[in-house]
Amino acid sequence: MPEVLTAPLVVEFPFTRSLGPVQSAFLTGLRERVVLGVKTGDGRTLVPPVEYDPVTAEEIRDLVEVAPTGTVTTWAWNHAPRRGQPLSAPFAWVLVRLDGADTALLHALDAPGPDAVHTGMRVRIRWADERTGAITDIACFEPYDGDRADPAGHTGEFENPVTGIVAPARLDYTYTPGRAQSAYIHALGDRRIVGERCPSCRKVYVPPRGACPTCGLATSEQVEVGPRGTVTTFCIVNIKAKNLDIEVPYVYAHIALDGADLALHGRIGGIPYDRVRMGLRVEPVWAEGSRHPDHYRPTGEPDADYEMYKELL
Repeated sequence: MPEVLTAPLVVEFPFTRSLGPVQSAFLTGLRERVVLGVKTGDGRTLVPPVEYDPVTAEEIRDLVEVAPTGTVTTWAWNHAPRRGQPLSAPFAWVLVRLDGADTALLHALDAPGPDAVHTGMRVRIRWADERTGAITDIACFEPYDGDRADPAGHTGEFENPVTGIVAPARLDYTYTPGRAQSAYIHALGDRRIVGERCPSCRKVYVPPRGACPTCGLATSEQVEVGPRGTVTTFCIVNIKAKNLDIEVPYVYAHIALDGADLALHGRIGGIPYDRVRMGLRVEPVWAEGSRHPDHYRPTGEPDADYEMYKELL
């Protein structure tokens, strides 16, 4: 049996969004230890607030303060917290209807165990020591047996309101390639690039996927391609990526390797970024000990004629 390849992969990017007046007031309020909801035309108070009535779709802007105490409406125990969750020890996810609100807010409840949690229990907000204007300004909820807290009637007007947030999106998973991609990866370890040919249309796909995307037929005939190729299209990258030790600007391109019918991605080096062009002939440069080309550089050959690669754009 061939070795089964696996690799941990992380897809991560910061999602930046601007805030409208309602969300801005809500998050700024959390920074100031104030919880704001929004009142609908029929008198309901929604927490967290939204900008449009979910029933009538009318725009709503009437902010109203609610109490930092409330009642658990439903819950689920989290016995194994994951990275980035509110608490590192086991906790309960709870929906809490804050006093004065008609809807429930989802957050964590710090409790010693599931036996200590029940629907209808009273809780209060535990504020984070450092607050920036984010939902994490509520560190969690905690059990509470005191009197209902009375809001001060804040209007939602603040100095230095929060106008935008950055929410990191991240996906951690383990990738296992199939037969075709495993063969491709093993060949890269020998500094060879292989694809697979469709038995019907005879096109060679690199990297191979085990089936022809056009005909839908399984592919098994292995074909070595390249190593040289042609730049079909490209872009100039001007924003430095996190944890990527490459100075900007640099060029990332689609490269049609000789003998392949599908262009793959690669970075172009060994040439000023503003001299990269469509039709440029390139070859791979392998770093010491690397299992894949570090980048592609010009070969010095004449540029390829457009008619030779136009179908691969």
